Amino acid sequence: MSHFMRAAMILLLTGLLALGAGRASHAADAAKLALVIGNARYPDNEFVLNEVANDTQDVTEELKRDGFVVDRQNNLTADAMRQVLDRFYARIQRGAVALIFFDGFAIQSNRQTYLLPVDAQIWTEPDVARDGFSLDGILAEMNTRGAAIKIALIDASRRNPFERRFRRYSAGLAPAIAPSNSLVLYSAALGAVAASGKTEHGLFVAELLREMRAPNISAEQALTNTKNGVVAATKREQVPWLSSSLTTEFSFAGSVTRPLDTKAGDPAKPEPQRPEPQKPVCEAPQAEPLPSADDLARDPVIADLSRKIAANPNDVASRYKRGQVYAIKRAYALAMQDFDVVIRRNPGDGEALNNRCWTRAATGDLQGALADCNLALQVDPGLSDALDSRGLVNLKLGRTAEAIKDYTDAIQRNPRSSSSLFGRGIATRKSGGDGATDIAQAKSMNPNIAKEFAGYGVTECTP
Repeated sequence: MSHFMRAAMILLLTGLLALGAGRASHAADAAKLALVIGNARYPDNEFVLNEVANDTQDVTEELKRDGFVVDRQNNLTADAMRQVLDRFYARIQRGAVALIFFDGFAIQSNRQTYLLPVDAQIWTEPDVARDGFSLDGILAEMNTRGAAIKIALIDASRRNPFERRFRRYSAGLAPAIAPSNSLVLYSAALGAVAASGKTEHGLFVAELLREMRAPNISAEQALTNTKNGVVAATKREQVPWLSSSLTTEFSFAGSVTRPLDTKAGDPAKPEPQRPEPQKPVCEAPQAEPLPSADDLARDPVIADLSRKIAANPNDVASRYKRGQVYAIKRAYALAMQDFDVVIRRNPGDGEALNNRCWTRAATGDLQGALADCNLALQVDPGLSDALDSRGLVNLKLGRTAEAIKDYTDAIQRNPRSSSSLFGRGIATRKSGGDGATDIAQAKSMNPNIAKEFAGYGVTECTP
């Protein structure tokens, strides 16, 4: 073989080896993929979720240190979220570890959890499936694309403005129907929401990051420790939900040198001691201040609906929606004006009658509220929202037996209604009973429920 031919062969082999190394490196990189989504700027929400940007940045950096190829995205519209998810699915190779972290708003509907883009337009429950992204569907697609291990970390157990527009929702998130070899962790228990706040960092993510960095423990144990850490830090007020069907050993921070044992727990971090039960404490939280005219004028949802009404005064749907937003923001006089128009146009609108009943109950027009709720229940005898609203009316009228019955009937139709549970607990207490179980369950589902009732003029300390 000539010197020229020998040199050419050497160059060719060198190139092939380099190409093979590059492909091997790419395959190694692609073996652990993560999609991190932080949706903080929802126009419908009263404030930006400040902690989301910081938390998603910290999670992204940690995942990169752990060898994940991370795609981090913020404030995604529905179209953008769909594109990002499709790109994520396309990168999954058979045998990969695929992880999604979502921080923002989610909502449950028909026993599924839906992750919400920032431009979601949700007024009724069917809108949830239309505008949201099913977590069950995301996990199923990760499995279909060949991911060996599927991990979903969801920090979205928040009370959000969409839920309050249709009161027959179930608070918090629904259990995930995950494929085998999956890990799913929610920041709060099923059907519960975490206390809201305007913090720079979230407790759930702080605990998660500390455990992900811990060497020599399995991913399942890291998430169990995260759950225990949140429970201890909040004195059991926030209990994350963990679901595991993991059969393959995997660790965020490196290899695990001891067997996977989820029953024994981590000997270096014992289970927190369950606090002794305490006697109910009478609390009288302060209601949120009423919104100013400037606050309402700056609200983008109200502004958009007002433009539609100005362009078409016969747009009853927009007027009903604006009434809902006004009522949620406790601008009750303005809400009443909109509901009055809707009911004049259609006296048999049970939902509008119920909303006007609820608004009148909050402002103290109890006889008018009672008449509206009775009419709503004549139109739709199974309307749990109207039973809940009438329960509030009877509670404020001092008719505790009637209030307990209304709330009980509402709970039979919607067992996850924190409003009905809290109201029944207060009515039971006023009638000389205990009520502590209902009140505690309502608070575990919605930590702000006592403050919400204080806005209606009802507290646990009301004689």
